[in-house]
Amino acid sequence: MKVGVVGATGEVGRTFLKLFEEYKLINEISELRLFASERSQGQEIEVGSKRYTVEKLQEENMKEKFDYLFFSAGASVSKRFAPIAQKSENVVIDNSSQFRMDETIPLVVPEINAELLKNYKGIIANPNCSTIQMVLALNGIHRELGLKEIVVSTYQAVSGAGNKGIIELLNQEKGINEVKHFPRVIKNNVIPLIGEKKENGSTFEEEKMINETRKIFSDKEMKIFPTTVRVPVLYGHSESIFFRTKLDSSVDDIIKLVESTPNVEYNEEKITPVEVAGSDITFVSRIRKIEEKTFLMWVIADNIRVGAATNAIRILQKHRELN
Repeated sequence: MKVGVVGATGEVGRTFLKLFEEYKLINEISELRLFASERSQGQEIEVGSKRYTVEKLQEENMKEKFDYLFFSAGASVSKRFAPIAQKSENVVIDNSSQFRMDETIPLVVPEINAELLKNYKGIIANPNCSTIQMVLALNGIHRELGLKEIVVSTYQAVSGAGNKGIIELLNQEKGINEVKHFPRVIKNNVIPLIGEKKENGSTFEEEKMINETRKIFSDKEMKIFPTTVRVPVLYGHSESIFFRTKLDSSVDDIIKLVESTPNVEYNEEKITPVEVAGSDITFVSRIRKIEEKTFLMWVIADNIRVGAATNAIRILQKHRELN
């Protein structure tokens, strides 16, 4: 395979490269190209036993023929460069928000809707990190019982804002209380807002969870009420999820439905971000039945892996398998 990574020096980009090794894909990659902005040009990154030099991203690069191109450099970069790559008949796996709600572009979590990848070439959208772990946890329940309503509160790690979010928290822990990226100091704090606010008071981050979940589950009528919150954690998004089903069930059956989706595990232990960092599993715990057809659960996953890079790698694997 000839593979390119756009945004190779960022938090998710570097995780792509780590996963190429972990998933043994590096052995099948005959040519690997790394792209980033001009300020990262010339950096060397080791992948497997080789060192690769980062190239400045240019339109001419995207006109080349690749088997797969991974994008993780933000929506504006994807908007400009991904269509160029698509015109050259490349498969583009895009981690930004740019194409997620485009009706002509599949929004894929392979464990749920991999069939969209069959006979498809072009841009494939990777969902938002908080959306991915939620739909994975709820997939079996939705498939068998139907979901009427979801109320979700997220507790999102600073790495969800990229490397700059991590640096801001680490700097504040060292006593450098500069606030550059988050709206308030994040050290020892909780910020009840992620992303820009809309006129109705919700944020774009919350809107993503609503629209993306409906698209992935192919259900435009599903009611979803998110509140997204930033917490002083490096890796691992946590979610408290209240949900109502169309058919009734027991807690034991809900657990079986949760575990019917690959890469999702139910665990009786108190799973926290410390335990999930570096894992490719979505963990579910604290399932409770409140009343008929009404349940609560706790869902947690590594947002950089499960919520971004690992999902993209699984898209590549599934696309190769189906095509």
